[in-house]
Amino acid sequence: MKQNMKSRDSQQQLLLKSCRDTRIASRQLASMDSEAKNNLLFLMADILRSNSEAILIANQKDLQNGTNSGLSDAMIDRLLLNEDRIEQMCHALHQVASQDDPIGEIAHSVLRPNGIRVAKMRIPLGVIMMIYEARPNVAVEAAALCLKAGNGIILRGGSDAIHSNLAIGGCWKQALTQAGFPQASVYIIENTDRSVMDSLLQFDEDIDLVIPRGGEGLIRYVVDNSRIPVIQHYKGVCHLYVDKDADLQMAVRLLIDGKVSRPGVCNALESLLVHKDIAAEFLPLAFKALEEEQVEMLGCEKSRKIINSLKLATESDFAKEFLDLIISVKIMDTFSDAISHIESYGSHHTEVVVTNNIFTADEFVKAIDASVVMVNASSRFSDGGELGLGAEIGISTSRLHAYGPMGINALTTEKFVVRGQGQIRK
Repeated sequence: MKQNMKSRDSQQQLLLKSCRDTRIASRQLASMDSEAKNNLLFLMADILRSNSEAILIANQKDLQNGTNSGLSDAMIDRLLLNEDRIEQMCHALHQVASQDDPIGEIAHSVLRPNGIRVAKMRIPLGVIMMIYEARPNVAVEAAALCLKAGNGIILRGGSDAIHSNLAIGGCWKQALTQAGFPQASVYIIENTDRSVMDSLLQFDEDIDLVIPRGGEGLIRYVVDNSRIPVIQHYKGVCHLYVDKDADLQMAVRLLIDGKVSRPGVCNALESLLVHKDIAAEFLPLAFKALEEEQVEMLGCEKSRKIINSLKLATESDFAKEFLDLIISVKIMDTFSDAISHIESYGSHHTEVVVTNNIFTADEFVKAIDASVVMVNASSRFSDGGELGLGAEIGISTSRLHAYGPMGINALTTEKFVVRGQGQIRK
């Protein structure tokens, strides 16, 4: 037992030292100029491309282990890398590099009556820790955003993607060395034991923010056990509300894209709400289109009277993130009922209305409490890259200190800068 305690203490000290090294590196990053940071990201893209074969071989090990351990199709999809997805990561690196550098930006400059000038300067947050399941692209995109915003980053991936993460981590080490950046700028945790994560979550003096990306269980565990502020995003229960004034063919297109294109991601549709006035016409169209894509519909009693073959949806189905080719369906008597339903069962992620009535659209935008609200557009656009952020480090559904997909600016804060000519306060 004493030997085990000694080993845990040694592990704790090693983790603490590494985190403090990243803290020291973050201070250097805060003063790096934009050109140096951009060159690092361009270099990382070149190194990823040149190491793509090794990365894909490592990823195949993770995929095989995932298949053997019974990972769901949704998790396998999140885990999968191929040449196209590696190229997408390289594209994200270039997009982040092309964005304006927020660090040092001065805003809200005001001259006070006593002659002092008060302004705010944008600065890095410091050290950010990513805790994530599968999603090896996080090791590229999250690190790129943090580095561009002058932050150090700690990457703690799960055992499901360990080979992929280490291969990508090796690319970061090479890029940092060649670009002359501190190695500790990107700290990759190689030990995937839960005890390591538990220790890291206590280092509130050395880590400024934790962003978990994964299943609801992981995120709730991090929130419950962290002494560090956490960006929360428990799940994505996204609704498509088809209004009585909707273009029904448009609604079918948005339904199929939102549900089928990638059912295992958080911006996929999980529930379909249909106004009663067009339900008899629209539901057969929706059923036919979804059936062709092998999507299972779980319907309310009213919808089953229109489509007899629908399985009955339970109360819990309307709050469920299926992450699969399954969708719940409910007929709404009024627009207000749709709003109330989304308030009760939504997750503050992404909500979509299909309508040609501008007043209904405006009311939906004002009434819905979600980080992204769509009018006649696919829920799949709820993504940092698609919304012009270059890439995203995560999605916040808790409002503090960000709401929705988080890009570079969400990884910064502001400090007051006061300039005077010797004024004193009497």
